[in-house]
Amino acid sequence: MKILSVSDRIIEDLINPNKPLPGGTVDLILGCGDLPPEYLRELRSLHNVPLLYIRGNHDIRHQSVPAGCTDLTGKIMTIDGQSFLGFSGSRWYNGGQHQYREREMRAQIRQLWFQLWRLKKLDVVITHAPPRHMHDAEDRCHKGFNCYRYLIKRHKPRYFIHGHIHAHFDSPSDRISTLNNTQVINSYGRYTFEI
Repeated sequence: MKILSVSDRIIEDLINPNKPLPGGTVDLILGCGDLPPEYLRELRSLHNVPLLYIRGNHDIRHQSVPAGCTDLTGKIMTIDGQSFLGFSGSRWYNGGQHQYREREMRAQIRQLWFQLWRLKKLDVVITHAPPRHMHDAEDRCHKGFNCYRYLIKRHKPRYFIHGHIHAHFDSPSDRISTLNNTQVINSYGRYTFEI
């Protein structure tokens, strides 16, 4: 399964019907937050594949739901035998929508404990904010969540895909870190990977 993940920045080439995707077609698109619903809708329509998304801290600007796309926030879904879990938002910094304190995000994860226990195998987690001390920063807005590190340690997803941290990457490998055999990938802009 080839997956395109996007976040935080509109890439016009991805919604240009006259430009093929670099690396060929994909089987699934993941939206990791802070993208207009119109952009997600166009991606899904143009590439004619399922699109799962979560919301970022700036998605307060975009209240409509992207037609044909699936909000994965607080849900587990299976597509072609691969399991996906999503959490929206960032750390609390000014009280805005889609901002959570550590204990609030931990509570969201705990609500899924039975489903995660039954699942046995978690393949991909998508979030907006990163795990703490993985690609994050020290300002209040861009700190990651400690509970995401616990989620990785406990449930061992193969991939943990996030947005939120705007960075320039000289090579695709600059986006990737590893925590307990889980590849943590910064999806800023776009990133394509295969399961």
